[in-house]
Amino acid sequence: MVLIYNTLTRKKEKFVPLEEGKVKMYVCGPTVYNYIHIGNARPAIVFDTVRRYLQYKGYDVTYVSNFTDVDDKLINASKETGETVPEIADKFINAYFEDTGALNVKQADIHPRVMDHMDDIIEFIQTLIDKGHAYEKDGDVYFKTRSYKGYGQLSKQSIDDLKVGARIQQGESKEDPLDFTLWKHEKEDEISWDSPWGKGRPGWHIECSVMATKHLGATMDIHAGGQDLTFPHHENEIAQSECSTDETFANYWMHNGYINIDNEKMSKSLGNFITVHDILKELDPNVLRFFMLSVHYRGPINFNRELVNAAATSLDRILNAYNEALERVDKAISTDKDNSEIEFVQDNLKAFEAAMDDDFNTANAITAWHELATRLNKYMRRDATNKDTLNAYIDAYKSYSEVIGITLEQDELLLDEEIEALIEEREAARKEKNFERADEIRDELHEKGIILEDTKDGVKFRRG
Repeated sequence: MVLIYNTLTRKKEKFVPLEEGKVKMYVCGPTVYNYIHIGNARPAIVFDTVRRYLQYKGYDVTYVSNFTDVDDKLINASKETGETVPEIADKFINAYFEDTGALNVKQADIHPRVMDHMDDIIEFIQTLIDKGHAYEKDGDVYFKTRSYKGYGQLSKQSIDDLKVGARIQQGESKEDPLDFTLWKHEKEDEISWDSPWGKGRPGWHIECSVMATKHLGATMDIHAGGQDLTFPHHENEIAQSECSTDETFANYWMHNGYINIDNEKMSKSLGNFITVHDILKELDPNVLRFFMLSVHYRGPINFNRELVNAAATSLDRILNAYNEALERVDKAISTDKDNSEIEFVQDNLKAFEAAMDDDFNTANAITAWHELATRLNKYMRRDATNKDTLNAYIDAYKSYSEVIGITLEQDELLLDEEIEALIEEREAARKEKNFERADEIRDELHEKGIILEDTKDGVKFRRG
């Protein structure tokens, strides 16, 4: 039985899908005006893992994750670079697939784009107008927030409290400060589309409602995204969707926690804005994914070098045991199974699944994986040669890696060109007996989290 913490009810609930054996899941994707930052990477990794585990449990999952390719940020980028909005979107959608692919995030079954759904958006807005939930003013269309009686249920805010901070901005002609934009009239030098209300483009909130219901139907099982989207984005999605369809929009709402950089909120103004594109130049993507899942998805996570290096060392221990088991299994002999070891593996698998069943607690699941690696190492230290027992451990590893999304078959360490060049330079310095330079390079690599070990078989390296 899988339990999911539902943001809507603020409690864990037994997961019961709309249709037995099938799951319809929508995850809010990025606005593609730049490379994704590590804050964007967290929901991509987290909900990819949720999807993986549901598939592991035997569910047929239809996974939809959108790209926002019409937005103020894209328009501003277009004005700055001279590229068109579609050109910028295409560039950074490709970059998204490259970066998340490196993180072993599976592509969604459907990746809808706003520009491909303009007719659907216009039709959806017209439905809201026809039902009395929206109105047009001076080429803009607004949603009547008070027409939806349940507004504020997701973020647990009353509509009267929300009214206190609501304002009508300059240029807006809405009737109520709480109303929000569904369609924006055309502005000079901005991308636009024809509509019954004149040329313009959609508001942000309406886009996800349309793409979600278009591809998953009026009601879906799971709607997910970052905690920052709870209000107003997801609150507005619920209101406009349920007013349009007269159906429950989503049965389970999931939100991942924030990510900080060295205990500070990530922002360009603080100079701590980190893109995945840049961080993967120096960090093994396996390590970044492992680090992100080492904390429960609903909790905050603090990104700093010390914690990332600790995650790298932890992952190395897990993978090293697996690699040694692979080396041993081909030479092992098949004898009677070691029942105590087999029983441990089976119990460990139950502990792993229990952690994942409990609101996808990857932190506890990884703890179970560590315990498996520790026991495997102890077994191998006893010069174990039982092929069946080693294969039981290997099979468990493969199950865990498929769920957590960690690649097992890889080099122990992925190095970028800079680090490879430094190792070669150090070797040359040693041959020339320039030991001072060789030591400098060792220290420099150590700062990058690379530990060198000089052995009789040559230089070996690991993350420290």
